Amino acid sequence: MRAIVTGANSGMGRATVAALADQGYEVIMLCRDSKRGTEAYEALKTASQERNIHLRLCDLGNYASIRAFAEKYQEEFKELDLLVNNAGFISLDRQETDEGMERQFGINHLGHFLLTHLLLPCMKDGSRIVVVASGAHKTGKIHFADINLKKGFNVFKAYGQSKLANVLFTREMAKRLAERNITVNCCHPGAVATNMGVSRDTGFGKTITRMLKPFFQTPEKGARTAIFLATDPSVKEISGEYFYKCKIAKSSKRSKDMTLAKRLYDFSVELVPLVVG
Repeated sequence: MRAIVTGANSGMGRATVAALADQGYEVIMLCRDSKRGTEAYEALKTASQERNIHLRLCDLGNYASIRAFAEKYQEEFKELDLLVNNAGFISLDRQETDEGMERQFGINHLGHFLLTHLLLPCMKDGSRIVVVASGAHKTGKIHFADINLKKGFNVFKAYGQSKLANVLFTREMAKRLAERNITVNCCHPGAVATNMGVSRDTGFGKTITRMLKPFFQTPEKGARTAIFLATDPSVKEISGEYFYKCKIAKSSKRSKDMTLAKRLYDFSVELVPLVVG
């Protein structure tokens, strides 16, 4: 069994890699930063030499990087049983991807949107896609007229939009892949102590994260639902659902709107430029 985990160098991504590898999966760690990725890879291998893991680089904020990785993956590995779209980005200030998209929407949704589609040819009957969403989707709206939030940006508005997009993407993809028997589910991990939101350049956010850490779950606990969706036999026939604590959970009314889900899907195809079926 072969899996890809995005955002694999720290937090829940790293915990997911460890758990899957310990269950016998061959795991491809997809990371943006070579140094951080290498450090995480070496630590995971040091903990257990029996883990069959590989480090590969990919910037989810850059379409060319995503395409290059997917092309190389198809040549090197060919098949894929599990894709865990775990990587997440959050920022207090407005930033843009290399393509000029607001960075939270660009990475959390569009980067994974493109990656997923490019890897679909490698997936087969019984393959699974797991999307790490968030309860923050409940406050989210898709701002089609200002998707890059150039007017009135704030972190809650941007993150909520990107996480609602995760849930809508899950629902729409589950519908589209039903005939191929590829399941797509998403989850809310709960409040988890990770480095997401900490600036790599300035270190801003570290103090707040350290102060709140006692009130948060560990990355290992936060990753449990994603791992459950990735591996548990009880969910192999379930698709298009939102989970919390390993159970189907309530999501917002907006996140269940299939007309909105299709509109976002079509809109994303225009933004990415990708020919999909």
